[in-house]
Amino acid sequence: TGIVTSDGTQFHSHRGLGQVGDNFGSEAVIARLPGRIAVGHNRYATTGDTILRNVQPLFAEFDFGGFAVGHNGNLTNAHHLRRMLVKKGGLFQSTTDTEVIVHLMAMSQGDVIERLVAALRQIEGAYSLVALTKDSLIGVRDPLGVRPLSLGRLDDAYVLSSETCAFDIIGAEHVREVEPGEIVVITAEGLRSLKPLPKMRQRFCVFEYIYFARPDSMMEGTSVYEARKRIGAELARESPVPADVVIPVPDSGLPAAIGYAAEAGLPFELGIIRNHYVGRTFIEPTDHIRHLGVKLKHNANRAEIQGKRVI
Repeated sequence: TGIVTSDGTQFHSHRGLGQVGDNFGSEAVIARLPGRIAVGHNRYATTGDTILRNVQPLFAEFDFGGFAVGHNGNLTNAHHLRRMLVKKGGLFQSTTDTEVIVHLMAMSQGDVIERLVAALRQIEGAYSLVALTKDSLIGVRDPLGVRPLSLGRLDDAYVLSSETCAFDIIGAEHVREVEPGEIVVITAEGLRSLKPLPKMRQRFCVFEYIYFARPDSMMEGTSVYEARKRIGAELARESPVPADVVIPVPDSGLPAAIGYAAEAGLPFELGIIRNHYVGRTFIEPTDHIRHLGVKLKHNANRAEIQGKRVI
């Protein structure tokens, strides 16, 4: 998330760009933050190790001042660029692909936007970025539009977030999506939009609709919850199966199961009960730990499924 305000720093969000934790929910902590612009990040590492030095936003000092960046996505040519930069004398402090962007900017000339554009023209893959300088908030979306990034308003402030549900939490208004290949630069004077990257055929990630996004978000003008219900209904039409009951795998399977059950005319029941106090099981390091995690996370509701044909 990024927010530009006239009267102090605040930021809330979901997923790629920042949920406020206990520390940043403390008034004592907020009181120690005198700035009026902020960026945050709240995603585990998808490239490199899950270690402290990979925590984002990444920060670097340039001749124009400090620069912080948070990244949601994956750069497909990061290894090639990293080798090239190391040969030229680059000293990397992390193992995340995001740091490549900072080094490419350091090797370029011009102001912050010129350096950022020069870096973006060399990277390939998926990236939604929020970046921060001493006087500006910057949002970037890759030309393919793989990952989402939305623009909102909170009173006299602009807000950037991976998902629109973050705007609901803080009472902000959803203005629009940042377009693929667009850079938005927000300062005290307002917002300006740049489109310096080549236009490409959009490749929005379908897994946002299936799993990644929260169901209370809007993407491409569509409710994620409604999209998942329609996916379930379409599955019932294309692949009907004789059954007695439809059971969702919580939580991401719930809307699709509702849609399937309604289209198939079958009962919908909670046949799997989720323990909400267990973390993300699919990112555990070994199969043994993952299987144990699933046992702790999900338990069969035997009374609803015993002796029944289950979808």
